Amino acid sequence: VQVAESGGGWVQPGESLGLSCRAFGSLFSVHKMQWYRQAPGKERAFVASITESGDRVYADSVRGRFTVSRDNAKNTIFLEMNMLKPEDTAVYYCTAEILDWELNRKDHWGKGTQVTVSP
Repeated sequence: VQVAESGGGWVQPGESLGLSCRAFGSLFSVHKMQWYRQAPGKERAFVASITESGDRVYADSVRGRFTVSRDNAKNTIFLEMNMLKPEDTAVYYCTAEILDWELNRKDHWGKGTQVTVSP
């Protein structure tokens, strides 16, 4: 089982950027998927989550600017980031709660994708 993020890059303040994350491999089902981020010198922090039924939770720092969505058929989630600020600069990680064919539930993490917001 693997989880892979894509879509990072460099943007200027106020611009938008989209990320995606896909879970794939030998899995039975994918449940809650989440975005975290880690800025230089800081601990990894929660950004947003979405369940398979579409329930969403956001960190206060991104609510109203970021939108998380999901394509269950593709085991993929998206993070639309608008009105980006320099303080959004971080490595963004995706995690997926996955049930394998032996019905073991485990969180799998991606390797992260860099988002840089600067003039």
